[in-house]
Amino acid sequence: MKAMLAVAALAVAAPAYADDPKINFEKYTLPNGLEVILAPDKTVPMVTVNIWYHVGSGNETRGKSGFAHLFEHMMFQGSKNSIAAKGKDPHFSTLRAIGSNDINGTTNTDRTNYFESVPAHHLETALWLESDRMGHFLEVLSEAEMKNQIDVVRNERRQNYDNVPYRKALFALYAALYPEGHPYRYLTIGRHEDLERASLDDVKKFFKTWYVPSNATLAIVGDFDPATAKKLVEKWFGSFPSSKHPTTVKVPAPETHATTVEVEDSFAKLRQVTYVWHSPATYADGDAELEIVANALGAEGRGRLYKALVYDKQLAQSVSVDQDGSMFSGTFDVTVTLRTGADLAQVKQIVADELNKISREGVTDKEIARVVAGREAQMIRRLESYGARADVLQAYNHYVGDPGKLTWDLDRYRKTTNEKIRSTFTKYIQPIRMVTIITNPMGGAK
Repeated sequence: MKAMLAVAALAVAAPAYADDPKINFEKYTLPNGLEVILAPDKTVPMVTVNIWYHVGSGNETRGKSGFAHLFEHMMFQGSKNSIAAKGKDPHFSTLRAIGSNDINGTTNTDRTNYFESVPAHHLETALWLESDRMGHFLEVLSEAEMKNQIDVVRNERRQNYDNVPYRKALFALYAALYPEGHPYRYLTIGRHEDLERASLDDVKKFFKTWYVPSNATLAIVGDFDPATAKKLVEKWFGSFPSSKHPTTVKVPAPETHATTVEVEDSFAKLRQVTYVWHSPATYADGDAELEIVANALGAEGRGRLYKALVYDKQLAQSVSVDQDGSMFSGTFDVTVTLRTGADLAQVKQIVADELNKISREGVTDKEIARVVAGREAQMIRRLESYGARADVLQAYNHYVGDPGKLTWDLDRYRKTTNEKIRSTFTKYIQPIRMVTIITNPMGGAK
């Protein structure tokens, strides 16, 4: 069941930017350092509990890749009091028994989150479960359970990376973009060898450093009384001791030089070429401008590169262009999957021509307007469910320190100019900084 905003609450006057949707919220911090965001909305009798730990694979150290994602798995196995009350693996069973069907956790380079949406009168149950694994998870973590989840994660890597077309190129790309020691060199899934040699002491140390109240933000969104919610938060989280806030070392993007790496892929059936540059971090200056360029080049059907390579010349099976920001830096990438028999040199020239045109002229007002309209529509959709709304608040809080940055975010697109877009593009998208990854199907190009 998805909690929906009332239509009236999302009504947007003309012009659109004059009356953006408003999320009423309150943010405060417990004495132990836990941040709390409360966003009540009684439209539907549901409530989402969403907690972000400000740790991802970008906080891992050399030789310990995959730890953040490993914890995403392990923390669903249960903790001291939930196991005592409900038995083995109690998290999903307890929540499903009270009517929740939106339970999960995710990990990326920057953060790990856990969330559940439950009927409003079961808010305390969700808070109890999150509290128990924050405060009492390590008390029941054993070597056997850790090894079990390491096997699960390694199997996930095999299933989603090692045995999937073009994923080999992804590993090659990260190795070309980031030197040893850079926190983004290894994917969030981690390396087999790092996970295999992880010790229980290593894992416990990682937890004690990062999964502490002072490094977490709890968001509650939906049908609840704020005064009651505050009492419940204090009841289940307030007794945890103060903890040292871990230090996040921001590592800038390394300087790259024009590099080409070819990969032989036994799972790929078609050639693929990816061009990548380092780019601005999430919400940093220039991030929105490059996202506008990405849309102008790669949007399905109308994007300049998509139209030229897929429709007009029929050289490509697919084209994608993305600006992907993270906490420390981002990447701008162009990926073309060639059709059988397509001329790679011709594809390269068309890509180069379109990129050069952006450098000279930027984009059109119409292309900017499409992105603005798309971002506004996307924001409305993201606010429809309580769970997605919680993540909006959490993301703004995590990256820019203020959950109430919705209008500021949209204004990044609405208030930019073509000259800024062009100058940002020429600053970051330079041929001398381009990393090229070419995937060839095993046995020869097709």
